[in-house]
Amino acid sequence: MGAQKSVHAGKAKIDFNVDFTHKLCAALMFSPFRNTGGPLSLVIGSLCIKHPNLFGRSEKLDLLWDKGLYDSNVLISYRKPSPEWLPQKSFVIQHSISPDIGIHGLPVDNFSRSGSGGVNLSRVSVGLDLNEPASSQWGSLISMRLEHVRPIDDDGRSISRDTDGFPITCSGSFSDSMMVLKQETRFAKANDHSFTRFSLQIEQGIPVLSKWLVFNRFKFMASKGVRLGPAFLLTSLTGGSIVGDIAPYQAFSIGGVGSVRGYGEGAIGSGRSCLIANNELTLPLNQMVEGALFLDCGTDLGSGRHVPGNPSLRHGKPGNGVGLGYGLRFKSQLGHFQADYAINAFHQKTVYFGFSNLAS
Repeated sequence: MGAQKSVHAGKAKIDFNVDFTHKLCAALMFSPFRNTGGPLSLVIGSLCIKHPNLFGRSEKLDLLWDKGLYDSNVLISYRKPSPEWLPQKSFVIQHSISPDIGIHGLPVDNFSRSGSGGVNLSRVSVGLDLNEPASSQWGSLISMRLEHVRPIDDDGRSISRDTDGFPITCSGSFSDSMMVLKQETRFAKANDHSFTRFSLQIEQGIPVLSKWLVFNRFKFMASKGVRLGPAFLLTSLTGGSIVGDIAPYQAFSIGGVGSVRGYGEGAIGSGRSCLIANNELTLPLNQMVEGALFLDCGTDLGSGRHVPGNPSLRHGKPGNGVGLGYGLRFKSQLGHFQADYAINAFHQKTVYFGFSNLAS
């Protein structure tokens, strides 16, 4: 259920976009990993407010609120106009609450699902984003964020240790603070027969105060798509590494829909390093339906034991895994529907469903 409304304030136009959905199917198909607390907790939705001329000088204010079954995110962004040849500056405030399933989740059903480990993360960040002017193929983003991370349990109480008594934060207290300088570089090139994409993210924790986290983290993603007659082959490689003083929640999690299908979120492992490869071949069956074959694999490169508290070993995660399967892609004017059937290395079968209303 959604609604959209425009309100004129002087010469400015404020756009409201509201979308609420009662998530009954999730409650009926899957057993929740926590007590939802009532029917309102099964309501998910989003609210987006955009003001394109806040103080009469083309300043832009964006407010975005998303609520899921077990997570929420509020983002406020203020952008002051700059000449096109200069970086575009944005002041950002963000608060999010999400379950830390990727690191502290408990794998079940032969690692095909991940249940709650009772650890959630409440994050507050304030900072400045600089979008460099993009060329025809290259783009970059530089940001400076002050972040405060506070672990909480399923009832919202602050915690410093997981269910096994191991510290969740790097400081050992109820929260971590850090100043993070991040640079992201993106490259994209496409034609009628293929496309190439590459991105590199580099983050550095700056020790403004002695107790703040100091680390260096990089992550890359490279993908190549090639048309082979009527078929299309997509291959991607994702990897990264982190050094320095880190909390367990900063580790790379491996497994899940966006990683290795056939496994639950983070069910393969979590480490200071990771390498994930995805391959998918799609073939059109008619004008609206495509068939797909895929092969995913991922590994923590033996770095799981270097994560504080070694949550991967304690939860019995293998550290590497392979998932393969097939699926269908339905395209319509309303959006794209996707169904995948995946099998992991433990012969556990999983079905995934996805829908996107961004139809091309």
